[in-house]
Amino acid sequence: MSKLRLGGIQIGYDDQGNGPALVLLHGYPFNRSQWRDQLTTFNQSYRVISPDLRGHGETDVTATTIQGMAQDVAELMTALDVPTAIIGGLSMGGYVALSFYRQFPDRVKALVLADTRASADTETARQNRAIQAERALREGMPGIADEMVPKLLGPETLANNPELVQRLRQMMVNTNPKGANGALKAMSTREDQTSFLSQITTPTLIVVGREDAITPVADSELMNREIKGSRLEVIEDSGHVSNLEQPEEFDMRLREFLSSLSA
Repeated sequence: MSKLRLGGIQIGYDDQGNGPALVLLHGYPFNRSQWRDQLTTFNQSYRVISPDLRGHGETDVTATTIQGMAQDVAELMTALDVPTAIIGGLSMGGYVALSFYRQFPDRVKALVLADTRASADTETARQNRAIQAERALREGMPGIADEMVPKLLGPETLANNPELVQRLRQMMVNTNPKGANGALKAMSTREDQTSFLSQITTPTLIVVGREDAITPVADSELMNREIKGSRLEVIEDSGHVSNLEQPEEFDMRLREFLSSLSA
């Protein structure tokens, strides 16, 4: 666990292993510990870097945008002497990964887009985020966590993995309400990247849980159609947090993809 001061803010991050750089970006309202299992699994062959995005974990809370979060990641990579990396993100982290590629394509060796989508929020989604953003400031995170967990996780996970249910809830409860408020506003104003997908030329892995109710399989199928040469992997018995719900399956698909890059 490390911290750096960059661009006037403190950024918390993990940096383990040696080899090609693999940057993993967490979802909302989580923190870098979402990638703890992958950090342990892949640090034998890769330099795995997992930052807390702005407003989450040990990174300072300030107003931000998805583009700004991507710029934070770029600054961190520069400070760590990482010119290029495989950039992966889940959910909100996927939005940041797409924005990173759009802003810094020459720094991306490959993309991993997990349980995410390219489209912007609908008007209804924006309204719902605004309600939740205000609620976070008014009530804090426990009620939001209790409401979100059943929507995020697949039926199999909810029924049979109480430890993960509690782990996710605790991550959410630990998120600074002001950070959650800022992230919700950032997501609601993000650009629609759908028309940009056809311009992505780097190798891309798309992963989605079969039971993902937040960003359904159809969203990943659209990205797969539009990103030339991309690989789509659907993970059974998983909802919106596939790297935690089915870590062995997720890691196997990711390992196969990473191996193909050096084949």
